[in-house]
Amino acid sequence: MSRIIKRSMGGGITLSTTQKETDRLDIMHKLTEISLGGKLNLAPIPANAQRILDIGTGTGIWAIEIGDKYPKAEILGNDLSPIQPKWVPPNVRFEVDNVEEDWTYHQPFDYIHCRMMGNAIRDWPRLNRQCFEHTKPGGWVEFIDLDLMWTSPDGSLLDSHSSKRFNNEFIKASREANIEPCPGLYLEGWMKDAGFANVRAEKFIWPVGTWPKDKHLKEVGAWNYLQIMEGLEGFTYALFTRHLGMSKAEVEVICANIRKEMKDPKMHAMFHLHVAYGQKPEA
Repeated sequence: MSRIIKRSMGGGITLSTTQKETDRLDIMHKLTEISLGGKLNLAPIPANAQRILDIGTGTGIWAIEIGDKYPKAEILGNDLSPIQPKWVPPNVRFEVDNVEEDWTYHQPFDYIHCRMMGNAIRDWPRLNRQCFEHTKPGGWVEFIDLDLMWTSPDGSLLDSHSSKRFNNEFIKASREANIEPCPGLYLEGWMKDAGFANVRAEKFIWPVGTWPKDKHLKEVGAWNYLQIMEGLEGFTYALFTRHLGMSKAEVEVICANIRKEMKDPKMHAMFHLHVAYGQKPEA
């Protein structure tokens, strides 16, 4: 029997963390790493970093890998779901915490990492301010998240597609639940408003499927296709039944239609991954 844990870091959309969902979270980690050219992060973490925080650590895979890369640093990962492994590098530890409540850390961090929290955070500006407050002068904070609006470079994604209607309804329902489903668009601005300097932002294409001719984008699309197929019902059921009033049967029909369309090589859908990172001023 798969273990089920309710996961929602800050009163946002609650997802059931089954074994299938934890597998999808690890797929997302691999997908993001490939998108970033095999890197765990883009911000310039100091080689002598002593404290690193991973917000919403999920399965803990990023924290474990960064712990291996920085063996002299203390790595802390937090999440509301205690689904992380027990056997980890000696410099890595995990805690159950809600990042939208007041932070109580007594020592600041050299680097704070926040990835894929779009389904959990209600107050992004406050999260940025707390990150700023708890970062050492000269330290870095990095946000990695999505703009979930599906588009197409050639017009092959039509408004009549179930996939497009689902995407529009998902974004609508998320905002009705006071959740911003496309936080990637605003990461840079939120960081600047919080006081970060040297803010840089980058955007990456996430194809839905293997339709791109470019070898790198084809690989990204394959992993993205896999994570969507793994998580489609998990994304959909609670949101559509609670906030759009749909029945479970109606949601199942939508998901079946989306799966069918995603197998069509003529539908060239994509969305974007955004990365923004900035530095707390020295003075």
